[in-house]
Amino acid sequence: MRKLSAGLVSVGLTLSLAACGQSANGAGGGGAGGDAKGGLIGIAMPTKSSERWINDGTNMVKEFQAKGYKTDLQYGDNVVENQVSQVENMITKGAKLLVIAAIDGSSLTNVLQKAADAHIPVISYDRLIRGTGNVDYYATFDNYKVGVLQGSYIVDKLGLKDGKGPFNIELFAGSPDDNNSTFFYNGAMSALKPYIDNKMLVVQSGQTSLNQIATLRWDGGLAQSRMDNLLSKSYTAARVDAVLSPYDGISIGIISSLKGVGYGTGQPLPVVTGQDGELASVKSIIAGEQTQTVYKDTRQLAKAAVQMGDALLTGGKPEVNDTRQYDNGVKTVPAQLLQPVSVDKENYRKVLVDSGQYTADQLK
Repeated sequence: MRKLSAGLVSVGLTLSLAACGQSANGAGGGGAGGDAKGGLIGIAMPTKSSERWINDGTNMVKEFQAKGYKTDLQYGDNVVENQVSQVENMITKGAKLLVIAAIDGSSLTNVLQKAADAHIPVISYDRLIRGTGNVDYYATFDNYKVGVLQGSYIVDKLGLKDGKGPFNIELFAGSPDDNNSTFFYNGAMSALKPYIDNKMLVVQSGQTSLNQIATLRWDGGLAQSRMDNLLSKSYTAARVDAVLSPYDGISIGIISSLKGVGYGTGQPLPVVTGQDGELASVKSIIAGEQTQTVYKDTRQLAKAAVQMGDALLTGGKPEVNDTRQYDNGVKTVPAQLLQPVSVDKENYRKVLVDSGQYTADQLK
């Protein structure tokens, strides 16, 4: 079994309680009660700078309100202190449930203790909240598979399985304070590392470890600056053939850097991956710039989180399909995993337009 956190803490009591739909600290049904149905749901999202988080928040508000709940949706502007304050305010307002996509997965221990003291259950949304037992469920995608899809796409696109190469590649990862960054990295490297080891993929910069390639707060501007430095130091006489990018916003920054030194005009752009299927990146794919993205249907993720929350508050059973892998350092958090889909120029219409994610006019 692959380990999806820094260290696996085996806690038999946690697992047995999780299997019953209850967290180890007893908060599994903490929000249930006569006034819970129709009560206030606190939804804490990390930032509005990414299209996907705006969609996540909007979708959850829609789904919770359709079930008769009131909602308090807040965005933390990627500032940890903002998010902590917002969650504290939600507790003070009498929220019956908290749904949190953490800015920093390890920064919420104290405020979630306050939630536990008030018997408020917590759902960790997309990003695993770490270092606390006061998180009841986790709604996310199979984030290891996201990385596998990105790495495998590069392998296939370059023809490495057919013996082509060597090719030059540079690697980018997500924010070091986001637990998903490790999942994406490990998944991608499971596909890429064999070719790096046999020299068919060459990282000219030598930067391959997660801490070397991380991008704080998933910032596209930081990614662009790093790509500028890589190009000036390692590619004055060599060509970049592929760039592993974990997220569309980072991909756009990377492509801007590449175009600044003549890629896309004097020579073809490299293979550039991405994630989230954001509108700007889908248009970039259609235009032949970004090569691929991994689409995660956040409409479905919102529904999964709402199902969990409604079940917690009404005595139902939250739906989970993984009770073993998501260890946050204190407990193994029962999770509902949804499946990501690789998207490129060949299948974007089927995956994104036919599903109603975008209209054909939006992609013009």
